[in-house]
Amino acid sequence: MGGRPLHIVVAVDDQVAMKCVLCRHGETKPGDVTVTLQRCETTVILKGVPADVCENCGEYYLSEAVTGQVLQRAEEAVRSGAEIEILRFAA
Repeated sequence: MGGRPLHIVVAVDDQVAMKCVLCRHGETKPGDVTVTLQRCETTVILKGVPADVCENCGEYYLSEAVTGQVLQRAEEAVRSGAEIEILRFAA
C-alpha cells in the first residue's frame, strides 16, 4: 500500500520547529495529518492527527504520546476484525 511511513519523533524540551530529516530544507510546523496504517487484512485511517509537518515537503512527525494513541487505536481495529476503519483522531 502506498503512503508515508509512520515516523516517531520524541520532542526535546518542547522544541517547536526542527529541520526535516527527509528533504533537509524545510522546518516543521504544528499541523494535522491523516495517518494510514495497515496490518494483514486491516487498514486503519486516522484523520486530524496532530503532528509536526515539514513546510517544504509535507513529511510529518508524530510525538511519542500521539504515536502511542495512534497505535492503540489501530490495534483495537485489528482485534475487532475490521477490514477498513476510518476514525477521527481525538486526544
